[in-house]
Amino acid sequence: MSNAKVNKQERRDAAREQARKLREAQKRREKRNRLLIIAGVVVFIGIVAAALFTIISNANRSPLEGVDAEPAGVNASGAIQVGADGVGSVNEGAPVVDIYLDYLCTYCAQFEELNAGVLDELAANGEATVNYHPVTYIGASDFNLRGANALGEVATQSPEHFSAFNEQLFAAQGEGGATPLSDEQIAEVAREVGVPEEVIETFGEGRYNDWVAAVTEQSRRDGVGGTPTVLIDGEEFTGWQQEGALAQAVADAGA
Repeated sequence: MSNAKVNKQERRDAAREQARKLREAQKRREKRNRLLIIAGVVVFIGIVAAALFTIISNANRSPLEGVDAEPAGVNASGAIQVGADGVGSVNEGAPVVDIYLDYLCTYCAQFEELNAGVLDELAANGEATVNYHPVTYIGASDFNLRGANALGEVATQSPEHFSAFNEQLFAAQGEGGATPLSDEQIAEVAREVGVPEEVIETFGEGRYNDWVAAVTEQSRRDGVGGTPTVLIDGEEFTGWQQEGALAQAVADAGA
C-alpha cells in the first residue's frame, strides 16, 4: 500500500475517532445538563412546598397564638368572659352571649345604652355567660385601640369595675357616640367608675395592644363583618334594638 493511501486512511480513522469523542463529549454534556435540570426542579419543588406549608400553617394558626400578654378572664376566642362571679367566670349550662364591639361604632353606643344593664343582670343572675370582644374595625382614630387596651387593664387589675368602665367608655362620647376620647378622658372615665389610680396609670403602656389586634383578626376570620354583632349560643341575634328583646332571646335559648 502506498504511503499516500496509508496517510489518507489514517486521516479518516483520526477523523472518525475525533467525531466519536465529540459525540461522547456531547452525550456527557447532555447527561450533565439533564441532571442539573432535574436537580434544579427538585430544589424548586422543595422551595415551593416549604412556602406552601408556611402559608397554610400561618393561615390555620390562630392570631391569638404568640400574643405576649392577655387580660384576665380571656377565653380561647380571645374574649373577656363574665359570669356570676365576675370577670373570668362561666355560668355553666347557661346560654353564651358574644358581643363584638368597637368604641368608635355609633351603633355600639346605642347597643350599650339599651342593653348594658341587661347584660350585667344576665351574667350576675347566672342566666348567661357574656363574652366581650373589643375590636378595632373602624380606623378613623386609635381611640378604639386605646380604649380596648384600658379595658384589658381594668379586667386584669380592677375586674369589679369592668362592666361599668366598658359602658361609660361609650356614654362619655356623648349622644351618637363615635367620638374619640383622649388618654386623659379615658382616665377620667375610669376614675368616675372607681378604678384605682395605680391601675389608670398603666393604661398608656399598651400592654394589651397585641391582644386587641389578635381579637380583631380572629373576629374577622370568624366571619364577624361589623359591630355590634351579637351571638347567642353562636347564632346571630339582630333584634337588640327592641327593649327587652335581648333578655327574652337569652331566656328562650336557655329554655
